Amino acid sequence: MIKNFVSVISILFMTNIFSAESFGQFAIHQEGEFGVGLGAAHYFGDLNTRARINRPKMAASMFFRKNLNNYIAVRVGATYARVGYSDIYNRYNDFMYRRNLSFNSNVWELSLQGDFNFFRFMPGEPTENFTPYVTFGVGVFSYDPYAYLQGRKIYLRPLGTEGQGSPLYPDRKSYGTTALSIPIGMGIKYAVNDRINIGFEVLHRITNTDYLDDVSKTYVSPATFPPKPDGSPSDAFLLSDRSYELGEPIGIPGRQRGNSKQKDQFGTAILYISFNLQSYKCPTAK
Repeated sequence: MIKNFVSVISILFMTNIFSAESFGQFAIHQEGEFGVGLGAAHYFGDLNTRARINRPKMAASMFFRKNLNNYIAVRVGATYARVGYSDIYNRYNDFMYRRNLSFNSNVWELSLQGDFNFFRFMPGEPTENFTPYVTFGVGVFSYDPYAYLQGRKIYLRPLGTEGQGSPLYPDRKSYGTTALSIPIGMGIKYAVNDRINIGFEVLHRITNTDYLDDVSKTYVSPATFPPKPDGSPSDAFLLSDRSYELGEPIGIPGRQRGNSKQKDQFGTAILYISFNLQSYKCPTAK
């Protein structure tokens, strides 16, 4: 009796083990990624009309990517980029060089993007651990251009260097501190293992502002910038036309200062590491 009972228990125990092995194994499912990266940023606009990449500055990013399948993902990202340029690098163009304007700005961007892999991407699978991809989306960013005058850091937007907000130029409104961007780019990523990926991405932003560099339209009348109480020139006057620092001033009212028909742009090149977010699913027995 006891032997029969022990035999039945043993059979049931072994049956449960084989059932668990056959039907209870967990499958790893890649839900998405959380990543951080460092790299460089560059500006393109009225001070860099030839899209020269000769003054890169720091950039950093972080993102969460939600996988819809092995080819398509949706991403929420945050990017910091320092951008800036100066007319001293425009020696090929005499007017731009003599214009002698410069700026820097800290850009903070939030974006929503779609990523599309060229190949099936499955971290942990040796034959499916690499893919190029393209990405595009929409973003919003803040910016606040500044320049240095006699060693002082001065923010340019409140000065209205092109007559913004002046009663003499009622059609020129002050520009805001935020703008829209359309990030478009491509990258590559490689799964080191089923947990960690590394990647490199280049993103270019088309924007809806022409004041990332505080330069857009024409020079305005000196009467736009009244002197300080002590009679000395105001910062707005000195920063609206800096050609006097190199010789004869060229800022004749109405003369072109920038090109308002083309909006400013900027781009980033980021090397990143990301960490896969996984879930475990038990496949249905068939």
